[in-house]
Order: sequence, then C-alpha cells, then structure tokens
Amino acid sequence: MNVFQAMTTFMAVVETGSMTAAGERCGISPTMVGNYVRLLEERLGTSLLRRTTRRQSLTAFGAVYFEKCQSILKLLDETEHLAQAAQTLPSGTLRVTAPVTYGTQSVTPCLARYLAENPSVDVDLVLTERSVDLTHEKFDIAIRLGVPEPSSLMCRRLTDYRMTLCASPEYLDRREELLVPQQLATHDALAFAYTSSSPWHWARHEWHFESPKGRVTVEMRRRGLFNSTQAMRRAALGGLGIAMLPTDLVQDDLKAGTLQALLPDYTLPSRPIYLLYHKERYSAPTLHSFIRFIMRNLGDRPTGSGHGGSGQGGAGAGGAGAGAGAS
Repeated sequence: MNVFQAMTTFMAVVETGSMTAAGERCGISPTMVGNYVRLLEERLGTSLLRRTTRRQSLTAFGAVYFEKCQSILKLLDETEHLAQAAQTLPSGTLRVTAPVTYGTQSVTPCLARYLAENPSVDVDLVLTERSVDLTHEKFDIAIRLGVPEPSSLMCRRLTDYRMTLCASPEYLDRREELLVPQQLATHDALAFAYTSSSPWHWARHEWHFESPKGRVTVEMRRRGLFNSTQAMRRAALGGLGIAMLPTDLVQDDLKAGTLQALLPDYTLPSRPIYLLYHKERYSAPTLHSFIRFIMRNLGDRPTGSGHGGSGQGGAGAGGAGAGAGAS
C-alpha cells in the first residue's frame, strides 16, 4: 500500500465530509477511497472513522491521527521542495581555465561577483596559456583566445580581445610627436615573445594597423622582447619604449595618465575569445548559471547553433586552439 497516498485520501475524506467528494478531489472512485481508509485502519489496528447511514465522524484516535497526517504530509512537502531547490541552486566546485592576463584582468573580477551571488559555489581557477584538456583534467569551462579548432565542445564567443598601442609620457616627451604609423620605425619598440606557432608571431617584428586606406605594416626597431605582459607593461611605464598591450591590462594606467594611447585613428588587430564547455553538462545548475553570468558580463555574440554557440571547441576534447601569447 502507498501509505502517503492513503493518508492523503483519509485527510480528503475528513476535510470534504464524504468519500464521494474525497474521490473527486483525489481523482479516484469512492470505492477506492473506501479501500484506502480500510487499509489504513487494518494497518493501524483501530478505527479512524465512525460510519452511520447518514454521516461519518472521526474516532478519538482518528482525530489524533488526522493531526499527525497533516504534520507528516507538510514535512514531506517541505522536504521535496528542499530537494528540488538543491537540484536547481548552483553549488559545488567550478573548475575554470583561462589565459593569464585575460583571466587576471577580466575573468577574475567576474568570478568574484558570481561567487558573491552564489555562496554555495567555490572556484578552482587555473590561468595558463596551455590548451587544457577539459575531459581528462576535469575542467568545467575553458576560456581561450583565437578561433577554436573543431571538436565536440560547445563554444560561445565573448567580446574580442583588444590591444592598445601606448607609451609613458616621459618616453613621449623625449621623442618626436607620433602622428602616423610609419613614424614608429624610428621609435623604440617593446614586443611580446609570441611562439612560432602563434598566429601573432608577426608581432615580434612588426606592427599591423588598419586604416580607411587599408592595412599599414611597420617594421619594429625592437628595444625589448618579453614573455610576460606584466613585465612589458612595467617596461612601458618605466619609459623604455612603445608597447602594444591588452587594453584590459592598461586601462587603469590610461585613466591615470601614466600611459598614453597612441595613434587613435588607426585600428590594431584584435583576437576573438571563446568560452568552451561540454554540451551534455550545460544543464547542470552551476555550469549553466556561470555561463549565463559570463555571457552577460563578457559576452559579445553567439556563433553557430546549440546553446547559443557552435559545436566548435579546442584540440580534441581539450581546451581551445590558437592565439596564446600576450594574454
């Protein structure tokens, strides 16, 4: 016997005053209502109702049992709601990997706000330029620069990664005013040490700009080569030369005036940023809520299909593809 169904039926009999009305409330026949009450009485070994030809009433034990049924079923209902909430509220550990500079400047502030809104979630953030394998290294999300290679991972595009050409006021005071990119050939250049496999390998030796008249390429007179954007920024702040740095990294310096943006009428190349995850895990409350949060704060436009993204991803079942380096 379904004891909880029998208790619910018994309560309906008491509250409606008849087995016919109780059957209508419960969606069963009056005969079935009578069977449930009888089975309860047999289980308990005592009568719950006094029946006459015209009416029925609770026995002394029936009145006590009715109150207990109310409490038990209320507690059961509350417990079910708790279980539902546990399945829908974000909780547990979220493992995220991102490039170093972008992860520090953009992802970390978002994580701080997300965790403040979701106190049952904690985060494991790994910042690396390496293409992390989401499956084998048990990551929930990878954020990577560059267009991902085809894989089974889902991806969603974030706001493009933009660069700023800048130098310190002290450096600019010592040199001629910079009006067009061609003048850069006579300036001291600070370059990032992109690997030979990076699509930005050219930035070790030259600058590319877009203008209304087309692309402009200027060969560097390189004064420094760095494998750290933070070190490169410090060199620029120290007046060593002109650097092409991530806008997120230098935005506070630009506001403070310790660095100045150069050639505002010319556009530097940017790189796409993608968020990658396993499609089958998207419905998990923590992952789903974090993706929505990131898209609201860092998102640009979706590509392809699926959950607002394409079926592209990183290498194999791993992270994402090209574009490591000054990240």
